[in-house]
Amino acid sequence: MEAGRLRLEELVEKYGQLYSEALGIRLQGGGKDEVSKWFLAAILYGKPIRELTATKTYRRFESRGVVTAVRILETGWDGLVALLDEGGYTRYDFSTADKLLRVFQSLEAEYGGDLNLLHERASDPIDLEARLKALGKGIGDVTVSIFLRDLRGIWAKAKPRPTPLLQRAMRRLGIADLEVVAAEHRLSPAHLETALLRLERDLVKREPSLRVIL
Repeated sequence: MEAGRLRLEELVEKYGQLYSEALGIRLQGGGKDEVSKWFLAAILYGKPIRELTATKTYRRFESRGVVTAVRILETGWDGLVALLDEGGYTRYDFSTADKLLRVFQSLEAEYGGDLNLLHERASDPIDLEARLKALGKGIGDVTVSIFLRDLRGIWAKAKPRPTPLLQRAMRRLGIADLEVVAAEHRLSPAHLETALLRLERDLVKREPSLRVIL
């Protein structure tokens, strides 16, 4: 790597680790509980809160085994607020506890707590996003994008639309189609998208002169 220059493959290698991978969530097998863990994490990351706080809060839920629809509902509002507060999620503790109960109650009632079943019943990527949002108020574009990004290549209908941040990164590099560029460079679209998001959010602020070479 030349100073101030980074090849796309190097960018992905250094900054493309998926958030689910960093959390130790094994999505590749498509297991019901692993997907549920990632959905919980995506909801936590979807709030305008520090990434470290969301990660710490997820770890609290994971350490108590509160990572499935049944366990979240069993834990109840008071228990969820306590876990959120332990993780430092205090600013959004009440509203997030409300959201988690509402969303996972809908998931349990409509799909037996199985997000894979939700994906199976979706007719296409747009319907998949609509079904996720229909689980409850507060599941919006940001949360859906975070959740589906790591499921690219695992769920056939997981094709999230680019977020504004990703669009800026793509414009910066002259990328018109993420999946086409990923295929040309033999990269995972999910890892490429994650690297581009980190590029736009963090790297260009620390290193304004950084250039990524396609």
